[in-house]
Amino acid sequence: MRRPHGRLQAGLATLAVGAAIGLALPMSQASAAVGGVTGYATQNGGTTGGAGGATVRATTGTAIHTALCTRATSSTPIIIEVQGTINHGNTAKVSGSSCNTAAGVIELKQISNVTIIGVGSGAVFDQLGIHIRDSSNIIVQNVTVRNVKKSGSPTSNGGDAIGMESTVRNVWVDHVTLEASGGESEGFDGLFDMKDNTQYVTLSYSILRNSGRGGLIGSSESDLSNGFITFHHNAYENLDSRTPLLRGGIAHIYNNSYVSLNESGINSRAGARAKVENNYFKNSKDVLGTFYTDEAGFWQVSGNIFDNVTWSAPGTDNRPAGPNPQSNTTVSIPYAYSLDGASCVPEIVRQTAGANTGLQVSNGNCTPQSPTPTTPTPTTPTPTPSQPSGTNLSIGAGSDGSSKAAGTGYGNVRDGDLTTFWSPAGATGSISIKWGSATTVSRIIIREASGSAGSIGSWQVLNHATGAVLKSGSGAGAITFIPTSLTKITFNITSSTGTPKVAEFETYAS
Repeated sequence: MRRPHGRLQAGLATLAVGAAIGLALPMSQASAAVGGVTGYATQNGGTTGGAGGATVRATTGTAIHTALCTRATSSTPIIIEVQGTINHGNTAKVSGSSCNTAAGVIELKQISNVTIIGVGSGAVFDQLGIHIRDSSNIIVQNVTVRNVKKSGSPTSNGGDAIGMESTVRNVWVDHVTLEASGGESEGFDGLFDMKDNTQYVTLSYSILRNSGRGGLIGSSESDLSNGFITFHHNAYENLDSRTPLLRGGIAHIYNNSYVSLNESGINSRAGARAKVENNYFKNSKDVLGTFYTDEAGFWQVSGNIFDNVTWSAPGTDNRPAGPNPQSNTTVSIPYAYSLDGASCVPEIVRQTAGANTGLQVSNGNCTPQSPTPTTPTPTTPTPTPSQPSGTNLSIGAGSDGSSKAAGTGYGNVRDGDLTTFWSPAGATGSISIKWGSATTVSRIIIREASGSAGSIGSWQVLNHATGAVLKSGSGAGAITFIPTSLTKITFNITSSTGTPKVAEFETYAS
């Protein structure tokens, strides 16, 4: 749907003065990402980027591609320090066995273990987007991406400043500035978009401004494979909508500063669930709710400040959360984090967010601090019952089972969406994950759908091909057993206290 951009354009001149001041701040030098990775990017095995790999310097887009293409493999760790302006004139396609690049866009495609960090006097990607596709363990830090267009000339990355799609895992984008000079009618699209199975992403201490669209999670109401995204300590300034637009999945949104959201803000829809806490909303309209659709989403709210926020009347396709936002779901966060008080969020974000701000972070008490530059080393997070280390092997696998209840599906247990589920046709039944070749599994997690916790009684975990019982017990949660090579694993519910609803059947090698 096309949106007018008159107010967005009117705000550009005012915000340009603040932008110039921000770019003049000194920057603490670093050879790799500094400070700790936060949010959902710490889960699913963690995000370390190119830690432990070689460090190279690049002053052109072609040099970035060359650094990727001269690695031993597509997963060899590398830290790419970027300085200067990267544009269409200096970004060519480079070929190699460890890369898959293209001209006119920074292409992080079918690769892993990469850090891109701005150093020196700064790094600006001018009219050139960063495209992350079918990749994992990526860090992008301390860069500016501006004026990326999907129409007009030149075009790059579908008009997204940073875009992720097609099975992306574990990305940390930190201390970046993403900006445009108008909305869709001027040729721009989203500043930070995620779609087609993108999970475990954190956007922190960044600025998103002067665009029609902040960003989305899910390209359509049927693209519900995305989620586990954290947004914290970001500045959203002079945007028409999508801060973010969330279709399905889970998002944690805290300690962000929102100013001049002209049409709508956090748009939770199609069953999405967002935990929205200690944010500051100012001079904005419809900052939270379900908008432009009749497919509702949900939110858990606490500690937010609404300063001169206006709210539309509810309708079929618009369900604002205000004027007195109340929670309509609960969201469990699996990682530790510190909350700044909402009243000091605008000031702490002003001092810390964006490129070239010294990579400062909050100390959790509304005070900025400059972390000591360090080269992060890969670590193995301690698995917890709610969020294990390693890759969920069920994503991309197949599934089947015994008879299913109406309105439920076998594929729902491996879609990464806790709002969809499988139920047996009766009180008992079985659900299976299967692969085309032998796969070693030693740990599973059974997650129940909201409102059904405790309904699963006794169960057995079976090697489907042999019928061997790998583990038996009762209740949902994490289940470990001796590592077993198999092509199909079955969770067989033998008793229940209600209607079992299995939202996710996750499988792990360790």
